[in-house]
Amino acid sequence: MVLGVPEVVERCCLGASVLVRILIIEDDLDLVDNLAEFFQLRGTTTEFCHQGPRGLQRAQEDEWDAIVLDLGLPGLDGLELCRRLRKESSSATPLLMLTARDSLEDKVAGFEAGADDYLVKPFALLELEVRLLALQRRAGRSQSDTLLQIADLTFDPVSRNVQRDNQPLYLNRIGERLLEVLMRASPRVLPREELEKAIWGQFVPDRNLLRSHLYSLRKIIDRPFEFPLIHTVHGRGYQLVDSRASGAD
Repeated sequence: MVLGVPEVVERCCLGASVLVRILIIEDDLDLVDNLAEFFQLRGTTTEFCHQGPRGLQRAQEDEWDAIVLDLGLPGLDGLELCRRLRKESSSATPLLMLTARDSLEDKVAGFEAGADDYLVKPFALLELEVRLLALQRRAGRSQSDTLLQIADLTFDPVSRNVQRDNQPLYLNRIGERLLEVLMRASPRVLPREELEKAIWGQFVPDRNLLRSHLYSLRKIIDRPFEFPLIHTVHGRGYQLVDSRASGAD
């Protein structure tokens, strides 16, 4: 069960989220429908697993901005799933437990298993989003708050500000994520499949989406400036590099 929030509050927060991909492991199909609709409006890609073993598998296979985990799952309890995720894969992905169990002992058990936050049902959808965003910001600071810079292009992982030649640039969520992946990998060439997985996981909505987002990113990052930074390496993939220094085509 979820609680609604005033429409004006909902509307003011549209577009504020920087959550690109979240994994929700939950067997309540009504709740799943509500969450899917809510995050779709936010532009967030959601993947749902309804059983514990499959949820653990998907949590380990891909990178996520956050994981929402129910405790009462078929096949593998949420507490054990969380313990195994933290132990077997050393995953640091922000994880919020979503459950009807509201005793202090239950909350302590959740945190001891490796959860970062705990939200009791029923809950407001907006509160869930705000908590996930807070977890993501803290995780981003702890993992890497170093300013990324290639030539005259900079990206701040904490503030999410992008500049080139000291000019602020404005990207949508996918473009922002794509730029960060390319900059962190530079000067390595990233195959198309690796870029797609970093953005959408194993289930790419459309095989032409990456090309479209790269085209949009280049229009903002490269076209107004003296020299390009995003390069297509034919037969291999894409890289973001200063070609004047590296000799890239």
